[in-house]
Amino acid sequence: MYLSRTQIEEIAVAVMKDFNDFFFGEKTGRKKEDLQGTPIDQLAKDYLGLSVSFAHLSSDGNLCGLTAYADTEFVLEENGQSKTIFLKQNQVILDMSFIAPGQVRNLCGKRRFTLAHECAHQILYQMQSEEVKASCRKKYAAHTAYSLRDLKTKEDWNEWQANVLGAAILMPQDQIDLAMWYFAASNKLKNYGGYFNYKDHSVLKMICQAFGVSKSAAIIRLKELDYMEEHAYSDFRDPLEVWNEE
Repeated sequence: MYLSRTQIEEIAVAVMKDFNDFFFGEKTGRKKEDLQGTPIDQLAKDYLGLSVSFAHLSSDGNLCGLTAYADTEFVLEENGQSKTIFLKQNQVILDMSFIAPGQVRNLCGKRRFTLAHECAHQILYQMQSEEVKASCRKKYAAHTAYSLRDLKTKEDWNEWQANVLGAAILMPQDQIDLAMWYFAASNKLKNYGGYFNYKDHSVLKMICQAFGVSKSAAIIRLKELDYMEEHAYSDFRDPLEVWNEE
């Protein structure tokens, strides 16, 4: 299933409306004037019925999360040694680094986006026809071991869609519109080659805090929704007020 960005945004709107009715209550719901980040853990566990756990997936951060449509095995090779991770149907495994002492706060945005990404895979899978679902389950058959290369190859076609849908779930367009109205009077932020003036950097920081996302994820989403202008660093005239996006 190949979807356009517009189609993915429409899916995100429908999912978030249904989730908000489910989580906040159909009658009360989330007020339009309320700015609130998506409770992605509740969306994954309570709404989608996914089982979320943690395991050591990689030392270099190359693999942050996995999910499965059927019971399967994943072979991890690191430092010349192999180990097998078992994945159950509708299970999400996140890297242990996300809950390591001293890293929970630092990696909160990355963890939330990784979980949203895996949720997006599951949502897109549920939208497939029964024939495609059966094919996916057959590919990830029980008692079949897959390497990182196998999994990346099998899922590569869907990664972009999962990234876009995951971002739209964590940062719904209506909520970004509201945040930009609150924090920037709906004015676009100016990105000078990865640097921002003090005012725009403050807005970016508030958006990250409001939605529980990293700066890089927020920047990509703001670009997608046309809330960011790109300028050359040489166009900036006051280097004392330059802030790097990291």
